[in-house]
Amino acid sequence: MALIQDELDKTDAWELPELQDTGVPWSALDTSGKVKRVLVSAAKLLLLLGFLYMFICSLDILSSAFQLVGGKTAGDIFQDNTVLSNPLAGLVIGVLVTLLVQSSSTSSSIVVSMVSSGILTVQVAVPIIMGTNIGTSVTNTLVAMTQAGERNTFRRAFAGATVHDFFNWLSVLVLLPLEVATGYLYIVTKLIIDSFQIESGEAPDLLNVITDVLTESIIQLDKSVISGIATGDPEARNKSLIKKWCKTFTNTTLMNVTVPGPENCTSPSFCWDDGNYTYTLKNISETINIEKCNHLFVDVDLPDLAIGLILLALSLLVLCSCLILIVKLLNSMLKGQVAAVIKKILNTDFPFPFGWVTGYIAILVGAGMTFIVQSSSVFTSAITPLVGIGVISIERAYPLSLGSNIGTTTTAILAAMASPGDTLANALQIALVHFLFNISGIILWYPIPFTRIPIRLAKALGNTTAKYRWFAAVYIICCFFVLPLFVFSLSLAGWQVLVGVGVPLLVMLIVIIVINVLQKRKPSCLPSALRSWDFLPLWAHSLAPWDKVVGVITAKCCCCCKCCQIASPDQDDKLQDLVKKYFQIRTLSLKYLCY
Repeated sequence: MALIQDELDKTDAWELPELQDTGVPWSALDTSGKVKRVLVSAAKLLLLLGFLYMFICSLDILSSAFQLVGGKTAGDIFQDNTVLSNPLAGLVIGVLVTLLVQSSSTSSSIVVSMVSSGILTVQVAVPIIMGTNIGTSVTNTLVAMTQAGERNTFRRAFAGATVHDFFNWLSVLVLLPLEVATGYLYIVTKLIIDSFQIESGEAPDLLNVITDVLTESIIQLDKSVISGIATGDPEARNKSLIKKWCKTFTNTTLMNVTVPGPENCTSPSFCWDDGNYTYTLKNISETINIEKCNHLFVDVDLPDLAIGLILLALSLLVLCSCLILIVKLLNSMLKGQVAAVIKKILNTDFPFPFGWVTGYIAILVGAGMTFIVQSSSVFTSAITPLVGIGVISIERAYPLSLGSNIGTTTTAILAAMASPGDTLANALQIALVHFLFNISGIILWYPIPFTRIPIRLAKALGNTTAKYRWFAAVYIICCFFVLPLFVFSLSLAGWQVLVGVGVPLLVMLIVIIVINVLQKRKPSCLPSALRSWDFLPLWAHSLAPWDKVVGVITAKCCCCCKCCQIASPDQDDKLQDLVKKYFQIRTLSLKYLCY
């Protein structure tokens, strides 16, 4: 519907607000007043940097908490190769695993390790990499939920966050069928790998050098456990994800070992039988623990799930608190001339005829900043509150988000180049698939202004969530949990069930879209009954009845919890009216039934 609606009536809602300076003008201050203002501004800037540092660290701890809670489950999901061979199931598994571990870097590294070990082929891994791209975009959408207090701020913040979601979903809708039909991503990346002599390198540590000081003093994880479960290592299942020993030494010794029979010998020349036992020479590795790790949970005798839940609650508390304080500080700092200058720098295009260059520079800035922080979730989550308070427009946030997609893939490429020589080609090819997927998505949805459909869809969703704020939670639950789980369940039942259920639903969706377009553009082409959806019940084509239901439920919950006292007088009256109408209707229904 967003693609065919007129946007004339929505222009004012998306105008960036003027952040008025209510303080005393600089020229009216005396010397002591100017010194005081400079000191206060410097203190606010230091506080802002401190809160931003805590915000980034809390995202890192949140990722570790999700890995503790669902990391082994993620490894089990990846282990089922029969399901992964279905491209659609592979896509959904990529989404679900990234949601479980809250890190596309972790989930993609699992895929790389499985390809390197020969468990997965590169072709099978391509849809999973696409899924990780979708799963990582849920973080900034959740961050936008913390700005639901003010309607217009929430409208902008949620649209600024979901523009990333829509780009990823639309790119998958086009490129996944193209990849299944032609192998486009696999063929191109294979040509690149074969054409260059690529040497092993090492992934850089940039922002991690600063954040690891705090995060590693709280928790350290052994991520090889998840990869071990995914690759079928039986010993990994019984290991804890919490790292106990940070320095170890592996001693390999050639020893005589007994084997069931001569066929189990390492070599015919190293095999002998004394009549009762068969012996062979084999390398035996023994790991010697040297130095214990130094973090809070190193000696805690709790299961991974309990520690994960504790860290999950604490990291969410710190994340939300830091985000609220960051928004408050930005609102107090970005006022008057300062706000005008910053908004002008961020949102103004270059003069004609070079205006088109501005967006591509924003893409490069987004890629560079993401490369520095080494996380697209951190970067997009950081710009979401700026979009909400009106410092960055959604038209500028869009190329910044596209750049963050590229930035996170360059880090993966460098990490893949640290792989051993025999597995370097496959590891690097998967990283290049991720890179080429995002580049192809940008070519599809950015160069021509008409093709920037994610912006229009995000604005439409922002308008809906501003009017019905509960719909934001419905969107997150449906798009990132219900839909992937539904498709995954159909995939487990077999491709016959998937096609039998999915095709009719897809056809019905296409028919509804076509009817919507004709209703808006050429209603005369439709029968009179289909020129509007009024023949359906109101709840089937409008959110208003559902909003009343949510209002009634909220009112009853507030009354039960004695929360109605904190509501404003107008809100309190509306809630009471809704409750009265609900009970009146129920009483009349009961009387009618008794009669």
